[in-house]
Amino acid sequence: MSMLSKLRCITFDVTGTLIAYKGELGDYYCMAAKSIGLPCPDYKRVHEGFKLAYTEMAKKYPCFGYAAKMPNIVWWKTCVRDSFVRAGYDYDEETFEKVFRRIYSTFGSSAPYTIFPDSQPFLRWVHEKGLKVGIISNAEYRYKDVILPALGLNQGTEWDFGVFSGLEGVEKPNPRIYEIALERAGNIAPEEVLHIGDSMRKDYLPAKGVGMHALLLDRFKTPDAIEWSKSGATVLPDLVSVQEWLTSQN
Repeated sequence: MSMLSKLRCITFDVTGTLIAYKGELGDYYCMAAKSIGLPCPDYKRVHEGFKLAYTEMAKKYPCFGYAAKMPNIVWWKTCVRDSFVRAGYDYDEETFEKVFRRIYSTFGSSAPYTIFPDSQPFLRWVHEKGLKVGIISNAEYRYKDVILPALGLNQGTEWDFGVFSGLEGVEKPNPRIYEIALERAGNIAPEEVLHIGDSMRKDYLPAKGVGMHALLLDRFKTPDAIEWSKSGATVLPDLVSVQEWLTSQN
């Protein structure tokens, strides 16, 4: 009996699973600065500054400020300003506003992302087999409304329902986000759902915890993948391999 025959729905993480970042964070911060005649900020310092700023904002105002009713743009403005300050760039208000607007609009478009070539064909194949497709992502509303459609991942053709942390006020690895996905799928039993992601902590463990099947994609040959396999997780390199795995007789 194949795994596919046991399923009624497959859910997916987004970044690292269906799409990836293009280039480095510093590329986009540099372009934004240069667009108004400023020198390019140091890549390493900006990257480190952003990591610290993002971690602090996510802790203080989780799910992009959902509980605090903080507008998405205000959350990101605070985070980006702090990233620059930590990197040693304390722009005046007018200068920062121009740089920020460029960064915010860039990351609200498809420009910094690339879709893996196997993503769209696999999602359509899952639909052809009569299964529902869901998205479970720690992302804000622009992923749902702008970024995924711009990359050719449309609700209705490639996926049926989405659970985005910025819209729900709950984020992975909280098992509640997986329970919401099961409800959105039509209260499908967890043992009839497979979740595919790229994080043991955020994808595999919480999905298994609510009774779903789970597997991990290792698209970038991460050293952690050896440990994932040793711990009993199914780890595959891409969605072509997942298709073979799903249809093979277990």
